[in-house]
Amino acid sequence: MSKEPENEQGPDELIALLDAVDMLPGASELRHRSYELLHLVPGETVVDVGCGAGRAVAELAETGLTAIGVDPDERMVEVARQRWSGTDFRMADAYRLPFADATVDGYRSDKVFHELAQPSRALGEAQRILAPGGRIVLVGQDWDTFVIDSDDPVLTRTIVHARADLVRGPQTARRYRNLLLAAGFERVTIEIHTGVFTGPAMLPVVVGLAEGACSTGAVSRAQVDVWIGEQRRRVERDRFFLALPMFVAAGAATR
Repeated sequence: MSKEPENEQGPDELIALLDAVDMLPGASELRHRSYELLHLVPGETVVDVGCGAGRAVAELAETGLTAIGVDPDERMVEVARQRWSGTDFRMADAYRLPFADATVDGYRSDKVFHELAQPSRALGEAQRILAPGGRIVLVGQDWDTFVIDSDDPVLTRTIVHARADLVRGPQTARRYRNLLLAAGFERVTIEIHTGVFTGPAMLPVVVGLAEGACSTGAVSRAQVDVWIGEQRRRVERDRFFLALPMFVAAGAATR
């Protein structure tokens, strides 16, 4: 997934995180919805940009598509090749894709564009490689829209926004439609799929948010410890609540 890393996680840590995210309730359904929106048929070619450890590429290949994963991280590509032997993975970034003009039928990118300094440039590259009418699908979250129940909503808001400020493009997902239109894509649609989590699976996510906010100096260590303690108690008492909207945009290339 990682194009321009938003933090200092090593690739193996990021792979572990992505694996955990892939196992969350609703994650498989969201991936498969993104595949549906590509509107491809067996034999057509799709590239997954920022493929990470390659799960989506393998799933797309299982449907009869010629699926190719690209990622700029050597370790990501190495792991993807180990896990999904016989599947095509290549090292490349979103700005320089290893495909000739108008040779790809589908382009997919999941949880990547918020890491890009120049999303418009990446979309220009998508237009270049897509055949006329080829489909693009972008999936991602808006980092300002973690909805977390807490006894201290003011502190919670501060934590969410401070963590968002560590991301290169925290609001890129809400811009998907306009970015696609500006890049010349047609028939652009946008969907929002909201995951609602009330069990312990997402506790590490909110803990990570708080720790990230603490690293910025926006909140103190003492404030974070109290807030994390409250969230842990909520899990123990079955009172934890997190809602996370995921944005899924799709469109068609024009040239």
